[in-house]
Amino acid sequence: MPQVKICGVTTFDDALTAAQAGADLLGFNFYKKSPRYIAPEMAQPICDALREQLGAACPVLVGVFVNEVVGVISAFTRKVGLNAAQLSGDESDDMLRELRGIGFKAIRPANLAQALDDVQYFSPHLPTNERIPSLLLDAYHPQLYGGTGEQASIDVALAVKAQVPRLMLAGGLTPDNVAARVQAVQPWGVDVASGVEFDGQPGQKDPTKVRAFIQAAKGG
Repeated sequence: MPQVKICGVTTFDDALTAAQAGADLLGFNFYKKSPRYIAPEMAQPICDALREQLGAACPVLVGVFVNEVVGVISAFTRKVGLNAAQLSGDESDDMLRELRGIGFKAIRPANLAQALDDVQYFSPHLPTNERIPSLLLDAYHPQLYGGTGEQASIDVALAVKAQVPRLMLAGGLTPDNVAARVQAVQPWGVDVASGVEFDGQPGQKDPTKVRAFIQAAKGG
């Protein structure tokens, strides 16, 4: 049964709905150019309230960063109380090393060869924590850092999955297609942002879509 990450959360109600529906990870986007951006001072009370209300059942809380420096990532992680940092930009393997196991890389390879090169490059510093992915595979886009709604290639996903212990698959997933993608790739986890939102409202999660996505992903 795959882990499910609901990404681009911006409100406590959306976070709690996702957690109660069975989400295993929640993503908070700290990239200011993202339509799902949330400031750390807004994310902190959400995460505090989740921990207080859910206790040990609280999902893994992930900060999403794009081309940020390690010092800022570490400061945000402490301030908000995050469990992990997703690096969704052009970060180096040295940054993963400096984050000492809490960071994982999102890659957007243009083709299979690039995907395998990325895996080889980041492999020495993949996280060992079994609650977070080794690597996140998103769809390629020449300008955008994820959240495009486009799908990653199944061939690329299968090749990457064969090289890492815990592959999280992102890119164009919806309640209607996630079950088929899970069956085809059998990833460790799946990630969704735009696919569970109200149409045309980035960051505003549709509770019906969230519940349907998690149920479909987990084969319910």
